[in-house]
Amino acid sequence: MPLFFSIVKADYLQRTRTYAFLITLCATLAIAYTFVPPQNAGYSTIRIAGHVGYYNSAWFGYVTAIMTSIFLSLVGFYLVNNSIKTDTRTKVGYIVAAAPISNFRYLMAKTISNFLVLCTLLLTVLLMSIILFFLYNDGYSLNLSAFLKPYVLIPIPALFVVSVLAMIFEVILGKYAMLQNGIYFFLFSALLVSPSKDEIQFALDVFGSKVVMHEMVETVQGILQTEADIDMSIGYVIGTTESNQKFHFTGVDFSTTFIISRLLWLLCSIGIVVVSAPFFHRFDTKEKARLKKKIPKIEIQKPTKDILLSSLPAIRQNFAILPLIKTELLLLIRKGKRWLWLLNSIGMFLLALLPLQIAHQFVLPMLWFLQVGRLSQLTTKEADHNVHYFAFTSYRPIRRALFSQMAAGMVFVFVLASPLLIRIAIAKPFETLLIVFLAGVFIVVFAGFLGIISKGKKLFEVSFFMLTYTALNGLSFADYYGSQPHGPLYITILLMIVLLLGCSCFLIRRYHLKAM
Repeated sequence: MPLFFSIVKADYLQRTRTYAFLITLCATLAIAYTFVPPQNAGYSTIRIAGHVGYYNSAWFGYVTAIMTSIFLSLVGFYLVNNSIKTDTRTKVGYIVAAAPISNFRYLMAKTISNFLVLCTLLLTVLLMSIILFFLYNDGYSLNLSAFLKPYVLIPIPALFVVSVLAMIFEVILGKYAMLQNGIYFFLFSALLVSPSKDEIQFALDVFGSKVVMHEMVETVQGILQTEADIDMSIGYVIGTTESNQKFHFTGVDFSTTFIISRLLWLLCSIGIVVVSAPFFHRFDTKEKARLKKKIPKIEIQKPTKDILLSSLPAIRQNFAILPLIKTELLLLIRKGKRWLWLLNSIGMFLLALLPLQIAHQFVLPMLWFLQVGRLSQLTTKEADHNVHYFAFTSYRPIRRALFSQMAAGMVFVFVLASPLLIRIAIAKPFETLLIVFLAGVFIVVFAGFLGIISKGKKLFEVSFFMLTYTALNGLSFADYYGSQPHGPLYITILLMIVLLLGCSCFLIRRYHLKAM
C-alpha cells in the first residue's frame, strides 16, 4: 500500500506542478465565472420557458454543479488521458514494471490520480461559485448544505467515471490518441442527448443532471399551470434576459434509487478497472523480433585509399529560410497515421462539393481540428525529442527556426482549406475571405503560443477542442472562421488577437533563449 499511495502522490504532483495545469486552472476559473450570469447579462445558462430561479443557495449550487459536471466530464477526459503515456515517455514505466505492484493497483493509482486532478478543478469551481453567490444573490443567505449537496451527488461520481474511462482508453487504445478522442466525444454526445423521464432513466444518467432539470421543468409547469412540454435551454444561450421571470427553486429531494445509482456507478467503474487489468501491457511494448538464421558473410577487406582534403568540395554556407520551411512542412505532412490523410482527402473533397454554407460552417472547422495532433507539436517537438538545446543554439533560432515553423503551419492549413478558399473568393465578399485567412493564421499562432508557454501539447488540444465544439454549436463569439455574418469590428478584433499571439510567441521564445 505505501507504493500505491506513492504512485498516486507522485503522479498528482507531477501534473499539478506544470505550467499547463496552472493555465488550465486559470481558464477553469474564467469559465466558472460564466456559469451563473449577472442579473443583467446578455446570456443565460439554464432557462425554462423564459423563467430563471432566484439567486438563492439552491439555484446557485445546482446550476453550477450541473454545468461543472457536463463541462469537466467533457474537457476532463482530454486533460487526464495521458498518464500512462507520460510514464512511458519519461521511462518511469520501466521502474513500475519492475516494482512489486499488480496491474490492478497501478491502474487504480492512475485512476485516483486522474480523479484528484479533476476534483482540484471542481474545488476551484466551487470556490468561485461561492464568491459569485455573495456578489449576485437576491438577498438570500448562504445555505452551505444546499450548496454542497448537488456537488457531492452530481459531478463527483461523473468525474470518477471519466477518470476510469481515460485510463481504460489508454490501456486499450494507447497508440491511437485521435481514436480515443473521437470515440469519447461521440460517447459523451450520446449520453448527453439520451432522454430521461422516469426514475430508472435518471439512475442511468452518468452526469446526474437530468433529474435536476426535470425537477426545474416541473416547478415551472406548476407556475404556468400546464402539463404540456415546455422549452428548456442549458448551455450558453445568447440573447436578451430582461423578460425572464423568476421562480423559487428549493433544490431536489434525491430518491434512494438515485443515490444508490450514483454509488453503483462508482462500483461499476472499479469493476471495469479489475476487468481491464489483465490487458495492461505493463510497459512491455517492444515487438518480438523474429528469429532468423543468419549466414555469416565473409568480408574481403579492400585496401583503403588515401583521402585528399584538397579534392573535397568546398563548404558553402546557406542561410536561406525556404529549406527550413520545406523541412517543417514535411514534418507536418508525415506526422501521424497515414489513414488520417484519407479523412483529410475526404474533407477537402467535401469542401469542394457541398453547399458553400455547410462546407464553411461545419466541414472547415472539423477538417482543421483533425490536424490538432500535428499543430500541437509545432513548437514543442524539439523538447519532446530532446534536441531543443541543439535547435536553440542554431543560427538565429527565432528569425529562422520559429518563423519557419509558423510559416509551414500556415501553408499547411491553407492548403487543406484551399477548395473552400477558391469558392469563397469567387462567390463571397472579400471580408469573408479575409476572415478565413486570419482564421488559418490564428490556429497556427494559437498552437505556437500555447505550446511555448505550457511546454507541452495538451493545453492546445483541450483549448482547440473547446473552441471547435462551441463554434459548431453556433455561438457567435467562438466563430473564429467567419461562418456567420460579422462586421468590420470583428475582423479588427481577430486581427489584433492574431498579432498579439504572434508577437507573444516571439517574445516568450526570446526570453526562454536568454534564460538558458
